[in-house]
Amino acid sequence: MKHLAWAAALALLAGCGADGEPVTPQINGGVTINQNGIYPRASVGVGKGPLSVWLGL
Repeated sequence: MKHLAWAAALALLAGCGADGEPVTPQINGGVTINQNGIYPRASVGVGKGPLSVWLGL
């Protein structure tokens, strides 16, 4: 749980522009359908240069 809190704090810090220009967040999503059911997936992240932080939902 602490890792999730740190990742969210870093994403918020990068997104607000406290360390330079603001970074636009990226959103990915989709749905997997197979014989076991339907599974939605989503992730939100920010990236700048070689560093990126993603949170899967």
